[in-house]
Amino acid sequence: MVHLVLLLSNLRKTKTIRHRGYEMQTVKLFSEAVEEVEYITEAKEDGGKNYKIKGIFMQADVKNRNGRVYPMEVLQKEVSKYNKNFIRESRAFGELGHPDGPTVNLERVSHMITSLTPDGKNFIGEAKIMATPMGEIVKNLMDEGAKLGVSSRGMGSLDQRNGANYVRDDFYLATAADIVADPSAPNAFVEGIMEGKEWVWNQGALVEAHVAELKTKFDVKKRQRQANVEALEFAKFLKML
Repeated sequence: MVHLVLLLSNLRKTKTIRHRGYEMQTVKLFSEAVEEVEYITEAKEDGGKNYKIKGIFMQADVKNRNGRVYPMEVLQKEVSKYNKNFIRESRAFGELGHPDGPTVNLERVSHMITSLTPDGKNFIGEAKIMATPMGEIVKNLMDEGAKLGVSSRGMGSLDQRNGANYVRDDFYLATAADIVADPSAPNAFVEGIMEGKEWVWNQGALVEAHVAELKTKFDVKKRQRQANVEALEFAKFLKML
């Protein structure tokens, strides 16, 4: 049997499920909020405006209010990958609101992250608001003086020590910033809805673990039924001899 080593492992406990001959470890979703970002508006030649946000998107080596610590070397490595694979390829998108899963839903995209650079223990990010339905909502909120923040989404495993949960070097950054209206109070929502779910990588896509597990059970039963049918057909054949 092939043993598949996944990119990430489960939070605190590792749950392994089998799917098509592979062993797959479940993963958990992390979300970290930053309360304030700077609004930037730039005049366009046609009389319109370009909208941007800028601020601290992520922090290293400090215990955040969720009790997690991201070591600098962990963030440096993952931010470097994120810059190469997403920002430089113009596909570092974020959503408006608190998504309930690890993947970016293009229908809810409101902005594109254009830079993410280290500054001491902080990682300063900048994003431009896009002309999408959700982006237009963000622009209107900015025009009306609404206070918005950002929340990063990532997946990984934790080491518990010294009264904190240290993020391991298997951390994967899904998006550097979603735009949220309630950055000071996402904890209960995140813990109950987002971090309460388990996920697995299945053929390059993240799916809920219980869905993959149900599919595995279905596949097993399907094979068992097929084997029973083949056995009955073989028995009929023997009787005919």
